[in-house]
Amino acid sequence: MPRLLIIGPPGSGKGTQAERISERLGVVAISTGDIFRANVKGETPLGVEAKNYMDAGDFVPDSVTNKMVRDRLSESDVQSGFLLDGYPRTVAQVDYLDEILAGDEEKLDVVLQLIADDEELVSRLLGRAEVTGRSDDNVAVIRHRLNLYHEQTEAVVAKYTEREVLIQVDGIGGIDEVTTRIIDALSNPRYLQPL
Repeated sequence: MPRLLIIGPPGSGKGTQAERISERLGVVAISTGDIFRANVKGETPLGVEAKNYMDAGDFVPDSVTNKMVRDRLSESDVQSGFLLDGYPRTVAQVDYLDEILAGDEEKLDVVLQLIADDEELVSRLLGRAEVTGRSDDNVAVIRHRLNLYHEQTEAVVAKYTEREVLIQVDGIGGIDEVTTRIIDALSNPRYLQPL
């Protein structure tokens, strides 16, 4: 019953890799970005609030995000494990997630960090914006999001490094190539049972 977290800067391929890894491990992928976008599309009160932050390139506040994650982790499909994508982003969220998991006497098994160069990410995200028309993908917002990622997640990475559950994987390259790197890294019996 693996419990994983995948983190990495915007545009590093987290969502794509999360889907592939969750399928390979037979666990559900939980993306806070997808939850936010579903609420925005549905124009729920949460969605309206979240959209203001997302369009400015800011993170949705912990108070909103924490409640959504707690609710999602209480659903039955996470009993066989899960892969979180996009949460926790801050040390406060790490502590909150610890509380949620401790309630079920659980903890994260692996934190997988995708590493990528900022200039490569800006280029990727601008290309994605042309294809998807996402309102939150323009140069100023992308650079702002990357700066926020570096500022806020540095302490998160340090915390999981101390716990000896962090694996860093190069996120640059073809999708299959990156997936292979991740599977190879996760195959270390120190982290998970052989895949």
